[in-house]
Amino acid sequence: MVTKEEIMKIAILSKLFVGEDEIDKLTEDMSGIISFADTINNAADAESDFDNINELSNVLREDEVVPSLDRDKILENAKDSDEGCFLVKNIMK
Repeated sequence: MVTKEEIMKIAILSKLFVGEDEIDKLTEDMSGIISFADTINNAADAESDFDNINELSNVLREDEVVPSLDRDKILENAKDSDEGCFLVKNIMK
């Protein structure tokens, strides 16, 4: 159960103004939120297998090493190259 003093402390730490007419409603709301969080924390999740409800399996393939294209052949398409790399025009000047 949340007390009015705790609500006022939270309001001060949050730098929020809470009027006297709002404290009772905020206390009730905060207690409800904490009660709901406790209900979720106490829910039994070990009994149900929810991780794989659609029975999916890993569809990724294994990594496979394959030969690459020849660097010189790739660089034939480059407008400019230097030491085996593409040269790109600097547009930040």
